[in-house]
Amino acid sequence: MRVTIFKKLGAAALALCSATAASAQGAFPVPPNRFSDEAIARTDAPLKALTPVTDATLRDPPPGDWLMWRRTYDGWGYSPLSQINRGNVKNLRLAWAWSLPRGASELTPLVHDGILFVQGYGDQVEALNAATGDLLWRYTRTLPKDRMVLTKRFMAIYGEALLIATSDKHIVALDVRTGKALWDAPVAGGGSFSGGPMVANGTIVIGHTFCDTERCAITGHDVKDGHELWRFYTVAAPDEPGGDTWNGLPADQRFGGSVWTGGSYDPATNTMYWGVGQPYPWNAFARGTSPLRKGQSNEALYTDNTLALDPNTGKLKWHFSHLPNDSWDMDYVFERELIDLPVNGRTRKLSITSGKMAIIEALDAADGKFAWSLDLGLQSIVRSIDPKTGRKTINPEAIVPIEKPTDFCPHPGGARSIGSTAYDPQTKLLFVPLQEDCTAMTAYAKDPGEKSADSSFVLKPRPDGDGLIGRLTAIDLEGRKVAWTYRERAPQSSAALPTAGGLVFEGAYALKVRS
Repeated sequence: MRVTIFKKLGAAALALCSATAASAQGAFPVPPNRFSDEAIARTDAPLKALTPVTDATLRDPPPGDWLMWRRTYDGWGYSPLSQINRGNVKNLRLAWAWSLPRGASELTPLVHDGILFVQGYGDQVEALNAATGDLLWRYTRTLPKDRMVLTKRFMAIYGEALLIATSDKHIVALDVRTGKALWDAPVAGGGSFSGGPMVANGTIVIGHTFCDTERCAITGHDVKDGHELWRFYTVAAPDEPGGDTWNGLPADQRFGGSVWTGGSYDPATNTMYWGVGQPYPWNAFARGTSPLRKGQSNEALYTDNTLALDPNTGKLKWHFSHLPNDSWDMDYVFERELIDLPVNGRTRKLSITSGKMAIIEALDAADGKFAWSLDLGLQSIVRSIDPKTGRKTINPEAIVPIEKPTDFCPHPGGARSIGSTAYDPQTKLLFVPLQEDCTAMTAYAKDPGEKSADSSFVLKPRPDGDGLIGRLTAIDLEGRKVAWTYRERAPQSSAALPTAGGLVFEGAYALKVRS
């Protein structure tokens, strides 16, 4: 992956795209740091000018800063910068480029006081002068040889520390001016991190992932040294609230609930909103949650849920189950946008999200009650949705039995996935990056003694497809309808980025098409 900065001809302008990019680019060698006294002074100047990031700063960041995953606590992913607009965007030209380490990268860079912070493959972190591309400092982590390197999606900044998650499951605070570790805290339990930390009301909160042999969780940590303050398990044990929703499975057979993206936060109510991934194994028959046993429930809490948590205690305020007993790998782990919208004549703060099926769903942020949904028409799993409760009726033809290939849409890669949606408060449009595809999935039973089981799937085009795979759709949230759709051959590969300049930026994969 390469960080690319554009400029407007005639005047300097920074266009920071918070997009994720799944493709890997080769890293170019970085020249050694041999500076003259004048160059060293020029390099040190922006670092010395860095100001501490406070709770107030996070609640209302300067327009040119990008201090967290979706820029602001409400998860909008919107830039208030307007210097680049519809009239001059055609004049954008390359100002500088910086190659990250060789390997996959899906990171949202952070920007504070003109410094760009990036975390590349292998847990390498770099601070760059956003105006010039000069390297200011680099932190390189040495990982255990047997530890799998995971792509990270975001970092956090608080006080004078840049907070990062590592592949060996540590949270590390780096000095924003030097890149030196202020503290390094290991986090207990299995699994790893592929999302990143967030800070809400002075507490670091982070989701755990890759939990295929033990339960996943969301944990809260002290900002002073990283020690754990609380832990909320996203897979409920038999003796916990929600523990009676796994069809009677014993605790050592309940897995999944990865939290591999971030949450949103409402400072007014001190509530964080998190999405949770699917249960493991993906298939309900292999998992043991289907067929339903007499006297049991198989909702599989808290997988594919929205969780409303107190960031300081981890206490659950409410939860909503978007896809009970998921059998298709249709995560609901993505961003939750907090938006004030009219519902039945009354303005309510809503938590808006969508899972891989690209069904937009709105919940009342105060109590989790279902408000409304909008199916974008790219899925064949859900036959209908109750307009009052949000409960979904499954299409029987999409149920996947053991060792029988079953067709459904979308592919488990998702009609939408890591490319985040974004909200423009000027137009009140929600921008949704999408792909049009389907799959044939085959599920396999667990072998004796195994805790998990595989499912294989084949990428297939939509039966009614025209060869255009990528799609950016704008949703009129007040009218609860599609405002417009832009379609192209290439799949979407980034988050959407609307700006106050009347633009929305979006990235796509490069495709090699055979003639």
